Amino acid sequence: MVKLVEDERLDYLLAENLRIIQSPSVFSFSIDAVLLAKFAYMPIQKGNVIDLCTGNGVIPLLLSTRSKAQIVGVEIQKRLYDMAVRSVKYNQLEEQIKMIHGDIKEMPQQLGYGKYDVVTCNPPYFITPKQEMINENEHLAIARHEIYCTLEDAIKVSSQLLRQGGKAAFVHRPGRLMDILTLMKQYNLEPKRLRFVYPKPGKEANTILIEGIKYGKPDLKILPPLVVYDHANEYTKEVEEILYGKKDKD
Repeated sequence: MVKLVEDERLDYLLAENLRIIQSPSVFSFSIDAVLLAKFAYMPIQKGNVIDLCTGNGVIPLLLSTRSKAQIVGVEIQKRLYDMAVRSVKYNQLEEQIKMIHGDIKEMPQQLGYGKYDVVTCNPPYFITPKQEMINENEHLAIARHEIYCTLEDAIKVSSQLLRQGGKAAFVHRPGRLMDILTLMKQYNLEPKRLRFVYPKPGKEANTILIEGIKYGKPDLKILPPLVVYDHANEYTKEVEEILYGKKDKD
């Protein structure tokens, strides 16, 4: 059994045999996190992986299905961290996944520089606006706005945590692409793979997935576009497989 608090619920991670604690008023993961977990490189057998801004731990849970590597999740919000810890325990993954309640900016000094093979990060997307424009829900405001963590923080810390040749993967908005590329170059994360995600055919991209290698050689590959919904507002085949897994053929 798992203890649920207030309006929390226990949801399925659809393509995996896992459950996760969510709350509509505190935090529920979005498709962006699932796409990042699928996009990121993962060592199959061993290695050290860290997920920054982990929220309720959805990315570490998803990554655990792809690898036997040790995975750390870092979350600054105590309530979200607590949700993540209980989800890890419910899925009996304590031997593989460790959650840390703390500020990502303190992690290189706390955990060590150059110790990780892979860093993933789904950072706050929006520059902090004027106070009156911030979501009144503190949990959602911190998750969405650069209150405790800026884009530069996320990229700088990712580089500090990575070993030479290690990979960092981010999900963000296309409007920040030039900032992301500039900061990745500044902090020695050479952009290597970029994928644009489109909500529907004929629409502008609303999400990007990007991966860089620490001290990598310049060679950016633009991957085929990923379209989430088709013209009938159904998930495309690729997204359906990411979310629900491949269906067995009859």
